[in-house]
Amino acid sequence: MELLKTDNLCKTYNEGKNKVTALVGVNLSVKRGEFVAIVGTSGSGKSTLMHLLGGVDTPTSGSIWVEEQNLADMKEKELSVFRRRKVGLVYQFYNLIPTLNVRKNILLPMLLDGREPNEAEFSALVETLGLTDRLNHLPSELSGGQQQRVAIGRSLIYRPAILLADEPTGNLDRQNSAEIMALLKLSNRQYKQTILLITHDEKIALEAGRIIRIEDGKIVSDQANGGAAQ
Repeated sequence: MELLKTDNLCKTYNEGKNKVTALVGVNLSVKRGEFVAIVGTSGSGKSTLMHLLGGVDTPTSGSIWVEEQNLADMKEKELSVFRRRKVGLVYQFYNLIPTLNVRKNILLPMLLDGREPNEAEFSALVETLGLTDRLNHLPSELSGGQQQRVAIGRSLIYRPAILLADEPTGNLDRQNSAEIMALLKLSNRQYKQTILLITHDEKIALEAGRIIRIEDGKIVSDQANGGAAQ
């Protein structure tokens, strides 16, 4: 079942008197439960694409559909709810709230909605993340790998339609990078979580089941990765 679709997606930025074209005519379709890597060098447009798909930015032209909802039809308040409930965002630098402990950082999307978590589901997620004994710790008391685990937990707490991970291992050493990728693959298998992973690292991309390459704002290849580890 198709979960996400873009139709002739374009994005242009104005920089002074100049126009910078970040994306040109991007047509993309992602099925529910896929693990897709989007690969490109710095400036290729991959992060711009992620921001558009996550409702963080708006396209210059074209459309984005997530679960048959057109993001262009949403008002800002609707987009805010969409980002909180339907999209999990994981960045390179974690973006945790430094004054909140691990539990509250993970539950932040629910706290903003005034909702109570299902404690059994929360406990299961925290155990999967390996954070059961860190719930009362502040981000400053955690390692980089642990902080990224908290960020992933926050992105998964609502069981979002799609998880968008932008260079999630870019600030980690090799061991922590491997652990984070194993965790993403586990969430893809265990929770059937749809994942789009943005990376410049070819080795990281090979962990996904499908690899899309983007250059100069255009998709130049899109193929299944039969060798991806399951």
